[in-house]
Amino acid sequence: MVTTDTRSRWWPPLPLSEWQDTYRTLHMWTQIVGKVRMANTPAVNHWWHVALYVNSRGLTTGPIPHGGGVFEIEFDFQRHALDFSASDGRNLSRPLKPESVAEFYSGVMDSLAWLGISTTINPKPQEVPDPVLFQEDSKNRSYDGEYANRFWRILVSSANVLQKFRGKFMGKYSPVHFFWGSFDLACSRFSGRLAPPRKGAISGPAYSHEVCSAGFWPGAGFDGPAYYSYTVPTPPGLDQERVRPAAAGWNKKLSEFILMYDDVRNASSPEEALYAFVESTYEAGARLGKWDRAALEI
Repeated sequence: MVTTDTRSRWWPPLPLSEWQDTYRTLHMWTQIVGKVRMANTPAVNHWWHVALYVNSRGLTTGPIPHGGGVFEIEFDFQRHALDFSASDGRNLSRPLKPESVAEFYSGVMDSLAWLGISTTINPKPQEVPDPVLFQEDSKNRSYDGEYANRFWRILVSSANVLQKFRGKFMGKYSPVHFFWGSFDLACSRFSGRLAPPRKGAISGPAYSHEVCSAGFWPGAGFDGPAYYSYTVPTPPGLDQERVRPAAAGWNKKLSEFILMYDDVRNASSPEEALYAFVESTYEAGARLGKWDRAALEI
């Protein structure tokens, strides 16, 4: 049984209606920082060079190459600050506070210039309807520190489970990383076989090989946060598979399995409920897709 203190700390409530404005603003802020990483990091298959990573304070770019050294940008959701650090010893910090996307964008670029880092990014947001250029976005300007911190804590507890899922696999697998375009935490396992080609600058490279991915959305497309799992290409019969826990099921609209976050946090063991979901949905996809499981699994 999970204790009340553990549940409230690492599996807190995150009702979408309470932080939707902060969610939208953070989505754009992470896109700005993520695009800085993308512009300065050598390309890696499946767009893995663009993602952010969960750490002990928030979300970080990890080391970004620049000149003969590196720099890093980190969202600290404990101190509520955006921290910049460079391997030459220079560093600075900006407070995370209610301000527009345009103001945040200007602040990030000014901070990089102060560090001696000259870079440009595409100011058009990705994977959102009706995108507004960062420098023109004065509408999204919310930051509720309490809910940003709750969001980070859920990323930590979810990432811990996904790390366990990742570790029980000998085949190719992704890091546990955060994609700022779709604003989700994800981890993927690969069969080792090519997938049918897809069109699109993002989906083509992302799904070049057969893959099973699982992750966490804080609210996109639902009334609240949810976990997801899908297999590409989708093997026939996957939508008929029964997976664990009982609250999980196939979403016809999205063509993937969904488990609402509240069903996880209210389980007797959230960790066990989430692991059952990611493992059982993988097993269903790999079995029906005829993956060579004996060679891939530990």
